Amino acid sequence: MIIVGLTGGIGSGKTTVAKMFKKLGIPVYIADKEAKKLMRRSKVIKRKLIELFGDEAYKEGELNKPFIADRIFNDKSLLDKMNAIVHPRVAKHFKQWVDKQDAPYVIKEVAILFETGGYKQCDFVITVTAPKGIKMTRLMQRDDTSESKIEAIMKNQWTDDKRLNFTDFKIENINLEDTKSQVFDIHQQILLKI
Repeated sequence: MIIVGLTGGIGSGKTTVAKMFKKLGIPVYIADKEAKKLMRRSKVIKRKLIELFGDEAYKEGELNKPFIADRIFNDKSLLDKMNAIVHPRVAKHFKQWVDKQDAPYVIKEVAILFETGGYKQCDFVITVTAPKGIKMTRLMQRDDTSESKIEAIMKNQWTDDKRLNFTDFKIENINLEDTKSQVFDIHQQILLKI
């Protein structure tokens, strides 16, 4: 199975692009969404996260996202420790998911594909970009959050320029019609290469 990594900085529009590939019949695995599910369901992950963050990591059996987000985005080593707990289990889950798919290729959407080395398991990588001002506006509207919180998240991610050094395809996500056209072109190019 051909695996295509889909990544981009926070607010670039990865999820929007992923939905466009889905409409073309390509199975899409959203790693962040699956990670959150595993953080809720897996007893092993729960136990390790409570060891790492304390009892406040979960409230009434649910992941305490605001508490964890506050802790990890101001402490890179804590973020790395959390990723070391969650990412190997997400990778295993992804492999099981891939084995069930029947398509010319699959998309694995991961915000930190490069930061975790996950791009090495991909046959191709697509990076979604957008100007910083557009990302900020999208995020402030979507997450009802502050500029400083967004900046803290961006600081823990690679820059677009750095990502593009390892990228096979770039999608500039500013205008939805243009984005749709770029997705279709890339889809055709991938089909030609497999």
